Amino acid sequence: MVTHENSVPVARLGELERAVMETLWDLTADWDLTAATTDQRGSAVPRTATARQVSDRLGATRPLAYTTVLTVLDRLERKRLVRRLRERRAHRYGPIATREAYAARLMLEALGRASDRDAALVRFVDAVSPEEAEVLRRALAEGSGEPQGGAPVDQEGSGEPQGGAPVGGVPPDRQESGP
Repeated sequence: MVTHENSVPVARLGELERAVMETLWDLTADWDLTAATTDQRGSAVPRTATARQVSDRLGATRPLAYTTVLTVLDRLERKRLVRRLRERRAHRYGPIATREAYAARLMLEALGRASDRDAALVRFVDAVSPEEAEVLRRALAEGSGEPQGGAPVDQEGSGEPQGGAPVGGVPPDRQESGP
């Protein structure tokens, strides 16, 4: 994992982890990650997918053993990129943040590693397409805190998604209490 001063480390993904995360994001793409459904007891349950669903979807393009998918999902949970919920005998998995929020954290982290942040930003803006530059202009003008296609971020500009754990951070339900 890579860190910079005053930041939560952002977990880097290996090729197999990326394939599983992309599949999980695709399976939950139409879902609001902050929304919840209810279980049989009426308790809130975040939108998730089973390991079998991930395995079946991934198997169409990259055949993997079901146990391999389970292992990768377990690693992604340890990296704090997915949450696991027990449902009867099966587990359900959901991304902690959107694909866009994860990408934004990686970009912020890369910017944080630059010795000259201003120069890095200028080079980035020079490299984007005119359409992407227009999206940046609108976002800066609006100051909305809502990146295009991603979860809302806090108004202080940390880039952390609201309503949950930071990407690669500790979800509130997994934080350890003091001694």
